[in-house]
Amino acid sequence: MTTATDRMPRLLALVPYLLARPGIRIDDAARDFGVTPKQLRRDLELLWMCGLPGYGPGDLIDLSFAGDTVTVTFDAGMNRPLRLTGGEATALLVALRALAETPGLLDTDAVRRAIAKIESAAGQAQPSGVVVGLGVREGEKTAHTRGVVQRALQAKRALRIRYYTASRDEITERTVDPMRLLIVQAVGYLEAWCRRAEGVRLFRLDRIDDVRVLDEPAAPPPTARPTDLTDGVFAARPGQRAAELVLDPDARWVAEYYPCEELAELPGGRLRVRMRYGDESWMVRLVLSLGGDARVESPPDLAEAARRRAADALARARHLPSTLSQ
Repeated sequence: MTTATDRMPRLLALVPYLLARPGIRIDDAARDFGVTPKQLRRDLELLWMCGLPGYGPGDLIDLSFAGDTVTVTFDAGMNRPLRLTGGEATALLVALRALAETPGLLDTDAVRRAIAKIESAAGQAQPSGVVVGLGVREGEKTAHTRGVVQRALQAKRALRIRYYTASRDEITERTVDPMRLLIVQAVGYLEAWCRRAEGVRLFRLDRIDDVRVLDEPAAPPPTARPTDLTDGVFAARPGQRAAELVLDPDARWVAEYYPCEELAELPGGRLRVRMRYGDESWMVRLVLSLGGDARVESPPDLAEAARRRAADALARARHLPSTLSQ
């Protein structure tokens, strides 16, 4: 049984496909789309009712049937195949590259062929400013980290990492037993049993400052279970507070680096986000570090705490000797 979710992409792709193959047999087209000839005929009947506003003669898609073949005689402007956006292509490439390097994958050649095709198509049509390759969020250092983690996974060895925890603004040394590599929304993560926390944790690859493979084997306990990512990496926890911030263009990087929910694009390139936090002091420091490029809309007590901390800093600054020459 086909669903509306399955059918819509097929309908959008059908007209360009048929335009490139006038007189194709319906059985052949159905095989290419992975549906039955009966289902494809239903799709073609629906296309007859689609077209340009007005929906009168000369506005709707028109098809010509001859025996078991079909030809598009009027496309109503639907003459180009669907294309990935630059962002979609980037996210797909990052995921495919990680898949190609995953231990135990049976057909790496097929994955690499898919990567080559997407790179070629994206290179011809990507909008300016979109980088297609290892991904917009993965630099040379992160790629090196990924390589070390993959070697540890293949050898089933433990890792020693130095990790930056953004929510507490601290760097810690940890010994972890790697379990798997993940790509979530084009960001790479190591999922591992953390011996320091005595639990399964997700570590962003771009926040691992240093990593080395240990001689000892990786040994997650039998109770270690993969993280449920149904609700995303940063699922809300009971009692956790949330702030709504308005970020100016120069502060939009916050939504990329920290877990945020984007709420709305605002005039002038500003962005309204919701950001969960557990430590108010850390959140205040973040807001103040952004200077005038971020404004707290809620909660009111967080905005007041930021104002109070800023006022205290200014008061202390007035008593400092000036180092500027007169």
